[in-house]
Amino acid sequence: MTDITPPIPAKRWAIIDSTLREGEQFARANFSSSDKIEIARALDAFGVEFIEVTTPMVSAQTARDTQHLVNLGLNARIITHVRCAMEDARRAIDTGVHGLDLLFGTSSFLREFSHGKSIDQIIDQAREVITFVKSQGVQVRFSAEDTFRSEEDDLLRVYRAVDEIGVDRVGLADTVGVATPRQVYALVREVRRAVRCDIEFHGHNDTGCAVSNAYEAIEAGATHIDTTILGIGERNGITPLGGFLARMFTFDPQGLIDKYNLDLLPELDRMIARMVDLPIPWNNYLTGEFAYNHKAGMHLKAIYLNPGAYEAIPPEVFGVGRRIQAGSKVTGKHAIAYKARELGLHYGEDALRRVTDHIKALAEHGELDDAHLERVLREWVSA
Repeated sequence: MTDITPPIPAKRWAIIDSTLREGEQFARANFSSSDKIEIARALDAFGVEFIEVTTPMVSAQTARDTQHLVNLGLNARIITHVRCAMEDARRAIDTGVHGLDLLFGTSSFLREFSHGKSIDQIIDQAREVITFVKSQGVQVRFSAEDTFRSEEDDLLRVYRAVDEIGVDRVGLADTVGVATPRQVYALVREVRRAVRCDIEFHGHNDTGCAVSNAYEAIEAGATHIDTTILGIGERNGITPLGGFLARMFTFDPQGLIDKYNLDLLPELDRMIARMVDLPIPWNNYLTGEFAYNHKAGMHLKAIYLNPGAYEAIPPEVFGVGRRIQAGSKVTGKHAIAYKARELGLHYGEDALRRVTDHIKALAEHGELDDAHLERVLREWVSA
């Protein structure tokens, strides 16, 4: 019997976009105050539920920028990512944010080389800070930094403790991008059994698994996924917004259409590409230059008849178009016939075969652009 995965409804999860926090840690990112406003407004127009911003502990200007973003009156909730320390929590709450994302390293690496605290000390400090944050009437998440290099027993102790205190979410962070999809699914399932609160997943892309890991987290019971536009972030970045949406669209397309203004995605990607002064990758999810490029003759025939034959996701939903590359040496007679009909030209079967062979031969020396292809097709009719 075939194992069929049931659809994952979009209403089951929310996006925490971290372009203004994790994205600021990208090598080429240096967002100005006006950049931050532009990004926040664009994300809000797109419809993300949460916008995570850099800790105000960074600088007085960062704190002022955070206050400004809060005062924009966006539909998205503004939250900030801070250490699980009273000083950080107080400073963050003073900015007026709607929520705090607390973090504390739980792996042996971070306990030894970062803060030097035991699991019991982590729990005691978390209890103090979380109790204070809750008393201020803002949301609070507690994340175990470097989750997937931490001992599972330690993690579950910490997560159960903060859940009992009353956090809104616990966070699982693949901080160095080492987790496999199977590991993510298994650990999120264990955490789901241990806590009543929501579960957030933050996945780095060092080994190319960020999108798959985000999906597995959702399937296992996570409720919130961290993303950034174009996936920018520390090192190789984190789960890209477009990649995550592409993956989830295949399970509940109408749910995504109802939740988000998907056709704004190209605008978001272009905005960040401009700000970090880098091109959108040629193979970028949904918005890359060749994401909807069709070239091989067998593919072209099917695309003309039914685009869904080779497109799992309709490009128009995400505000992009497809490109039919008919003037190549791997083209086919059906593609040539379609191009001819677009020009009002018609060939018999023998002529169609011969003009196709002629175009394929020309393309051996370089592909024909649309203008060249049209010229050849018209000349063939008049010849």
